[in-house]
Amino acid sequence: MINNPPVNELQGKVGTRYMLVTVVAKRARQLVLDPERIGNLKPVSVAVDELYDNKLNIKFPEEYTAR
Repeated sequence: MINNPPVNELQGKVGTRYMLVTVVAKRARQLVLDPERIGNLKPVSVAVDELYDNKLNIKFPEEYTAR
């Protein structure tokens, strides 16, 4: 369970919990391919930190942003 940063703050950056899980999972899969970048850290933890620190550029589908 993610306690720091709070899930509500992360969710606010992407809109929904579904999008939060999708964005973090996709970034974590990318990080697995670059083990030098993450060192001994877990890919999901790095992805969450990147999202929290606004280091991810998220492109939402048009149908999502049209609402």
